[in-house]
Amino acid sequence: MTQFSYKARRRSGEVVQGVLDVADRAAALVQIERLGLFPVSVDAPKGGAVIAVDRAGVPQVQSNLMPRALSQMLNRKRKPNTQEIATFTTQLANLLKSGMPLTVALNSMTHLESKGIPAEVSKGLKQDVMEGKGLSAAMSKQPHIFSDLYVNMIKAGESSGALVQVLKRLATHLQQFAEVQAKFKSAMIYPALVCCVGAGIVAFFIFFMLPRFMTIFTGFNMALPLPTRMLMGFSNMVTSYWWVFPLVAILFTVLFKRFQSTEAGKRKIDGWKMNAPVVGRVVKLNIFGQFCRTLQTLLENGVPVLVALKITEDVMSNRIVKEAIAKTREEVTDGKTIAQPIARSKIFPALMVDLLKIGEDTGDVPGALGNLADTYEGELSIALRVMTSLIEPVLIIVMAMGVGFLLISILLPMFNLISNISSAK
Repeated sequence: MTQFSYKARRRSGEVVQGVLDVADRAAALVQIERLGLFPVSVDAPKGGAVIAVDRAGVPQVQSNLMPRALSQMLNRKRKPNTQEIATFTTQLANLLKSGMPLTVALNSMTHLESKGIPAEVSKGLKQDVMEGKGLSAAMSKQPHIFSDLYVNMIKAGESSGALVQVLKRLATHLQQFAEVQAKFKSAMIYPALVCCVGAGIVAFFIFFMLPRFMTIFTGFNMALPLPTRMLMGFSNMVTSYWWVFPLVAILFTVLFKRFQSTEAGKRKIDGWKMNAPVVGRVVKLNIFGQFCRTLQTLLENGVPVLVALKITEDVMSNRIVKEAIAKTREEVTDGKTIAQPIARSKIFPALMVDLLKIGEDTGDVPGALGNLADTYEGELSIALRVMTSLIEPVLIIVMAMGVGFLLISILLPMFNLISNISSAK
């Protein structure tokens, strides 16, 4: 234990001083808050660092701390996924809800198991808060972990004094997005597995089975059927000019990346995604659900409309939708409602426009956006099931045709060979 002298104020404004026998400065701050005091400074013995604290109780370290290379170290780590950030947010909300001060809660977060979020993240946040920064300002220094949406919601929670409630809503918001992402991934697992199995079977036939059968057929000097000749030609091309295929793949990837790096290319690709048969409906529903859920969460937590639209625009990955939101934001600046410019964009469906108008008339735009988000997320689940149901039989048919062609190419000359041998006898 160490003795810390402190200076604090009562609620009446009276300044009091005292000494605490605690383990560290964080514990001293907790003890002072439990006494119902507002800490002004905490002084370590023998010339230790002084922690000055503002009237809100946020500590401000005045000693010269060694510069940290935390951000550089974290940038080398992988970016956590949505589910991992949702778990982190839920844990922090639960700690604060239990009555822990923010610095103590962040200190506890360094010891909690939070998959994907390094302990250094919580340590960095704790250190920045101890230096007097707000939690949103501390999080903004780690953009690889906390997005603009996340930071602005935390800022709104700090200004409204409802940080715990905002964290809970944010965790729910992230959890919903994580569930949508999981649905996409699970819908693609079976088609990817079928494609891998089909490619493996074709490669096995071409590189292992076919050369052995061709040795038998050529030994009998017999005329080969057309499917067999086609397969032999393809096999010879693959084995003789195998290096062409990776070269073409690399060239195609480079050209595609170049096209994708331009604004026109990004816009064109996003347009293809939205207008593609079957898949396009899934893409649109995902975009509309993400737009409504993000904007709802921001407006519900007190973020101004223009700021909320800008953050939502940044969250969207589709260029066409980003442009529509940008135009909407410009018109809202001119004093118009959200529904009118969204209707003129002709990107968003009529249902969204109608419900937004009703929300604006009743003064409950976040509620209308929440209903829309629920609707689109429900439709997305159905659309994913339909897409999977359509893709599965198509892949099975294509795979069956490919395997059937391989079998015919092998069996036809075998039947001819057996027939010739029988005739010779």
